[in-house]
Amino acid sequence: MTDDRSPALDRHLLTITQRPPRVFVHGDGSWLVDDSGRRYLDLVQGWAVNSLGHSPALVAEALASQAGRLLNPGPAYYSRPMLDLARRLTELSCFDRVFLASSGAEANEGAVKLARRWGQKMKGGAHEVINFHDGFHGRTLAMMSASGKPGWDRLYAPMPTGFAKARLHDIESVRRALTPATVAVMLEFVQGEAGVNLVDAGFVRELRALCTAHDLLLIADEVQTGIGRCGTAFAYEQYGIEPDLMTLAKGIGGGVPLSALLCKERFNCFEPGDQGGTFCGNPLMAAVGLAVVNEVCRADFLADVRQRGEQLSRGLQAIARDFGCPGERGLGLLRALQLPSDDAAAVVEAASSLAPAGLLLNAPRPNLLRFMPALNISAADLDDALGLLRQALHEVWG
Repeated sequence: MTDDRSPALDRHLLTITQRPPRVFVHGDGSWLVDDSGRRYLDLVQGWAVNSLGHSPALVAEALASQAGRLLNPGPAYYSRPMLDLARRLTELSCFDRVFLASSGAEANEGAVKLARRWGQKMKGGAHEVINFHDGFHGRTLAMMSASGKPGWDRLYAPMPTGFAKARLHDIESVRRALTPATVAVMLEFVQGEAGVNLVDAGFVRELRALCTAHDLLLIADEVQTGIGRCGTAFAYEQYGIEPDLMTLAKGIGGGVPLSALLCKERFNCFEPGDQGGTFCGNPLMAAVGLAVVNEVCRADFLADVRQRGEQLSRGLQAIARDFGCPGERGLGLLRALQLPSDDAAAVVEAASSLAPAGLLLNAPRPNLLRFMPALNISAADLDDALGLLRQALHEVWG
């Protein structure tokens, strides 16, 4: 057994984050087990990646079945899973075309490339994209420039250019950012990394109208909100508008690396060779994605997600009242609890150390906890999680 308290655990890993001193060896649904046998109820799920929980049979079966047939003929050839997943995504959405990739950042890069290619062909070389302060679109250099996370414009300077910033719920700030070189506006309907900030539906409608009036692409980054996370197949369905491009990742693969860029036919303007990638559309990941999408996007499954989202919201509201927290917010099963002080990291640590079972939480801000449980979490597990959260808050605040 590995000594999970050893400071040498990461001696062979490049230092990129501070990981807790435990090694996970097994997962089942909403639960993880480390190599000491300790169990944890997981409300992080790989940062909203494991839409069906840990090691679901559906994903394991899709992997095993496809692995025995065809892994990766290369992106220059068709495969049946690639075609079937692309068809299914267009059936479920307002889009006509699909490009499959491996990560959210890759899908978002693809969206910016497609917008710029369209700008070259249809708008006299327009290439600038308007993004929003506190937005998050990934960790490539271009997507760090596109993101509105404080300090990211200096971390790896010089950074790629062509990204302007506006403020959520301030349509005039979007107008001020417009130039003759503007080609698109890129938006998250819920800013997850910024603390689960919901975008107002009225602002989204204003933004859609502005983009239409100026012949700009509206790009929906649904990397975290798509594939059932918010209680509908895609979050845009709850805003009464249709984007021109949309990106998906995280939950679409149910735990495996898969993402997608979708567009309407009008914007299908890549020339052969403009875009690609060694693993893009490989049948192994596409087969898993198809299985996950078919499961999650059923009407009865999505109805259950909405029910569990309401249960989590009620539970967090009760905790907020009992502990003097400012409140909770979210959409579906992407929610946050705002704390009255900067104790989020202490609560995360206390929750993971509870006996006999720990609770895994995420703190994207010093005074905020984020919850991203499996979409099929049971009502009983969710009640247990809320009880454990109460214990952790008592541990920190007495």
